[in-house]
Amino acid sequence: MTKIYHANLYGLRTDKYKALTENTVKSTDFQVINPQSPFYLFIPQDRDLLAEYDQYFKITDIIPVNVLGFQTHRDHLALDFELDKISQRFNEMRDEKLSDAEYSRKYDIKDNRDWQLKEARTKIKADNNWQSKIITCLYRPFDWRYCYYSTAIIDRPRGELINHVAGKDNLCLMSIRQMQDQVIYSHVLVSKVPAIDRSFACSRGAASIFPLYLYPDTNKPQELQPEKRPNFSQDFLKKIKQNLGYLPTPETIFYYIYAIFHSPTYRTRYAEFLKIDFPRVPLTTNNELFCQLAEYGQELVALHLMKSPQLNNLITEFTENGGGQIVDSGYPKYIQGAVVINKKGDKFTGVPEEVWNFYIGGYQVCQKWLKDRKGRTLNHEDILHYQRVVVALQETIKLMQLIDQTILCFPVV
Repeated sequence: MTKIYHANLYGLRTDKYKALTENTVKSTDFQVINPQSPFYLFIPQDRDLLAEYDQYFKITDIIPVNVLGFQTHRDHLALDFELDKISQRFNEMRDEKLSDAEYSRKYDIKDNRDWQLKEARTKIKADNNWQSKIITCLYRPFDWRYCYYSTAIIDRPRGELINHVAGKDNLCLMSIRQMQDQVIYSHVLVSKVPAIDRSFACSRGAASIFPLYLYPDTNKPQELQPEKRPNFSQDFLKKIKQNLGYLPTPETIFYYIYAIFHSPTYRTRYAEFLKIDFPRVPLTTNNELFCQLAEYGQELVALHLMKSPQLNNLITEFTENGGGQIVDSGYPKYIQGAVVINKKGDKFTGVPEEVWNFYIGGYQVCQKWLKDRKGRTLNHEDILHYQRVVVALQETIKLMQLIDQTILCFPVV
């Protein structure tokens, strides 16, 4: 039987060239690997916990209707920080006095094989409800922006997000199938609005959206359909009822899952498998444990949706030092407990180091939120939002520790 050998080199290019020059196939310390179904990996993998992990339900088998986050392919046109600006942009698109060439130059828009400005303008001019297409979307962690959510502008708005999320009362779990980021697994978040595919900025793959509820199909008679129904598989619900002796509410189940995915031990214990596929959910038979984790998960959801009353307990202050509250290029910088946003020294003081270093997916949240506002002047609402994000992350860290203390050990029983 054919054998597969593996070896790798890490380091500088010159060191790699030197190693390759000085060694041969015979002198290289290869490791024999045995790729197995379903991934057939051509790299070594620690499989000691695979049997344990495979017993859990995969999130795609729990929440069967799911989809990748939307893609605009022209973010600078379709999204904006400010409602007035995006409204003006698309009002101008309806302006007969403004030619396609003028509009294209003004907003740096180019036609391609799949999208033409002229066709988009025709659709928007004919839409008397065009303003209703401007919604809030999740662009990055804790970074909501205005978006013109229409097939006239967005290449891939995703039918599932249109039907079940946009303008609907819903909760969405966000996760990812594969990751190569050099950080511990943290690719999980929650949203009530459509989210863009690069919400996590993962080096491989894109964010997938798992809506808690499914809304009626508008193409079928409404009287034959429930107002909304939980997006859980019957096999999964049957297993929960078998484990607990009753069926919790859909929201409670959602919160339990969210708490599990925020367990630091879960993330490190199953790190080998979380890198290559969607996460799996261990189910407990202990109702007290289930309810406590669901309670922590509910608190996390409230924090991450910026709905928690705890967010009003600010721990930071903003100090203006002549920089006009503008985020300079090359900033922010973390200096002795302060997040400095410009050369003059305007800063947020009292930011804990563990909060500054906190990642969601490939993003260092406190750094990324400000970096994306390079050249912008932070207004009062921006400053307050950032201060509330710091609180949200600090409370998240505390809750993650409590989750681990509550679970005690894996596998969960």
